[in-house]
Amino acid sequence: MNKMKKVPMRKCVATGEMKPKKELVRIVRSKEGVVSIDPTGKKSGRGAYLSLDREAILLAKKKNVLSNHLQTDIDSTLYDELLELIEKEKRQS
Repeated sequence: MNKMKKVPMRKCVATGEMKPKKELVRIVRSKEGVVSIDPTGKKSGRGAYLSLDREAILLAKKKNVLSNHLQTDIDSTLYDELLELIEKEKRQS
């Protein structure tokens, strides 16, 4: 009998959509207050998930969703890194 594996779902903080964890990227704030992209999804700290989608990232930047969610200031370079990450993902697929 082929049991279907449960797909972990997470909510995108920008769009509010529930998506499979694989389609999202985790941004994490460590105890020290350092905000970084967490490709493994395993770093400890306060995490927020964003869709691997240009629109979602631009929306998050515009609405300042991440800084509200992670309760810290977000450097605009983080959004640039996220956009670069998406471009890389697109080229690989």
